[in-house]
Amino acid sequence: MAQKFDKKFSPNAQRPARRPGSARPESERRAARGPETEEPSSSLVYGKNPVTELLKSGAGVDTVLLADTLPEAVAAYYTALAKEAGAVAKRVHANKLRLTCGTDSHQGVAAFASAVEYASLEQLLELAKEKNEPPFLVLCDGVEDPHNLGAIIRSALLCGAHGVVIPKRGGAAITPTVLKSSAGAAARLPVARVANIGESIRRLKEQGVFVYCADMDGAPLHKNDLSGPVALVMGSEGRGVSPLVKKLCDGVVSLSMAARGTGVDSFNVSVAAGIILYEIARQRGQG
Repeated sequence: MAQKFDKKFSPNAQRPARRPGSARPESERRAARGPETEEPSSSLVYGKNPVTELLKSGAGVDTVLLADTLPEAVAAYYTALAKEAGAVAKRVHANKLRLTCGTDSHQGVAAFASAVEYASLEQLLELAKEKNEPPFLVLCDGVEDPHNLGAIIRSALLCGAHGVVIPKRGGAAITPTVLKSSAGAAARLPVARVANIGESIRRLKEQGVFVYCADMDGAPLHKNDLSGPVALVMGSEGRGVSPLVKKLCDGVVSLSMAARGTGVDSFNVSVAAGIILYEIARQRGQG
């Protein structure tokens, strides 16, 4: 079974609206959780079928808990689903899962809904319009490490970006680890979660936003004019920007490196993002 939630798996449906991209107040989250090991959280979904549907729905999921008594094949299945949904999968003692859910009917699987309310791409553009500024957005094309995503969001906030865009599948969601890694920036900067990064790029281009991606074969960063409406796409840790997304971008930027030939052939994605975002801020007169 699952705790009460509507058919769209939205545990916050009965609560007052919050600013898009904002985190719930800690007091509200504590109240929702109740006693840590005795009462189930109102954002908790448990049971094999409910958790499977939640993960496949594209709704925000922070963490998936898997009992240590689950068969390895079943655990592997939910771990793969969690990764695809941008959630963290953790193996826990079966008794801890029972206490967390408040029942023995969890079937060895439970999931916590996301810690933030996501914005839409249109809301990010509207925020720029309200500030009378050319749009400045960051798109993450499959960034999987929550620490990297948190660091990117932190840099985006400090460099004056209007928001960050992440995919519903194939990348990290806004989890407590992301919130911590961002030093709280993920609770202050709106984050949009979209079905397709490529389609978001098309929509941004229709709005006059010039979209760049970061890749090693791009033009040197300092040779690009980044002062107008701009969006920066950062790729995944292992594969970089996907070929289709790269093809959709208006330009490709690269960073010069001094240690070529040493086996260290690229910057960490969050470090690269910080460097590029600072240059964008500098050219926009914010640095």
